[in-house]
Amino acid sequence: MNWFIAISAYVVIWWITIFAVLPFGVRLSDEGDPGRAAGAPADPRLKRKVVATTLVAAAIWLVLYWAVRNGVVNFRGMT
Repeated sequence: MNWFIAISAYVVIWWITIFAVLPFGVRLSDEGDPGRAAGAPADPRLKRKVVATTLVAAAIWLVLYWAVRNGVVNFRGMT
């Protein structure tokens, strides 16, 4: 696995993870404030979700890296 593929894999894993983490802990605002959609979350806690996403994506990436390095997963075809 070269550095470009490793970074690309991390970016893809990070984006998939952020879309999985975004719905956690969402509470809708009681009233629609002017300039806000009625279904907008009251407090989205984006910083916490970005940190959690980064940590979870790093753990998933490390497992993938280990699996590729040890031959558990082979992306080069059937052998």
